[in-house]
Amino acid sequence: MWLVTFLLLLDSLHKARPEDVGTSLYFVNDSLQHVTFSSSVGVVVPCPAAGSPSAALRWYLATGDDIYDVPHIRHVHANGALQLYPFSPSAFNSFIHDNDYFCTAENAAGKIRSPNIRVKAVFREPYTVRVEDQRSMRGNTAVFKCLIPSSVQEYVRVVTWEKDTVSIVPVLSVALENYLLGAGTRPAT
Repeated sequence: MWLVTFLLLLDSLHKARPEDVGTSLYFVNDSLQHVTFSSSVGVVVPCPAAGSPSAALRWYLATGDDIYDVPHIRHVHANGALQLYPFSPSAFNSFIHDNDYFCTAENAAGKIRSPNIRVKAVFREPYTVRVEDQRSMRGNTAVFKCLIPSSVQEYVRVVTWEKDTVSIVPVLSVALENYLLGAGTRPAT
């Protein structure tokens, strides 16, 4: 009896499809949610999914629209990496350079979808940070505000205040004051 069971089991293993044995899909890095890159450098974003056997990797816009290669602007490599090439400010296209993307991996095990990945290009441009003029009577408190241009505000933070190249506020105090007063403000007495 056990011989018949063994032969039936052996026969079923031979008839099993190869894709049913050892197939899987998984995320390599599902924490990838934001990619900010310089327009003068470009970026390569790996698809955060993979599989065994190898999975077909595809990129889409968050709307579900399949993306296509745009020569010298956007390309999906055979390994599933999405590349956005360097570009000049005049070639900026929010549809390509400031959008949400996601990637899918598909093989015999099925299909998985990555979370949306926000891809945003930034431009290197000169900027000046200055202190807002304030008036105060001697002995009273004045609050100084660091004015940062809005185009770079998201990427710049105040870490210290200086007078004549001498630091007048320790970094720890700046963190506390940012919390209490808002980023870029400094009370002076």
